[in-house]
Amino acid sequence: MKTIQELEKDYDLEFDKVISEIKKTKAKLVLLQFPDGLKPYATAVVDYLEEKTKAEFIIWLDTCYGACDTPVGLDNLKPKIDLVIQFGHNELQPTH
Repeated sequence: MKTIQELEKDYDLEFDKVISEIKKTKAKLVLLQFPDGLKPYATAVVDYLEEKTKAEFIIWLDTCYGACDTPVGLDNLKPKIDLVIQFGHNELQPTH
């Protein structure tokens, strides 16, 4: 299993902003979407965010090819998802 420490060596996923948004919106159920390269870290990210917030998390395991690739059919899920957070790569990452 990948660790949050390994992830933070190579990527800045702006966890402070993520935690702030979860708390600001009072989200109870959060869907996390990762590109394939970050999916091995998904459970470590959930563990970390669960320690920092009171939210519960769902990991979206289908495709994620960029900001326009948002999950379809979320309106039909029960309980309702309060917040979707999409992690991704960009030209500034990894940091070394």
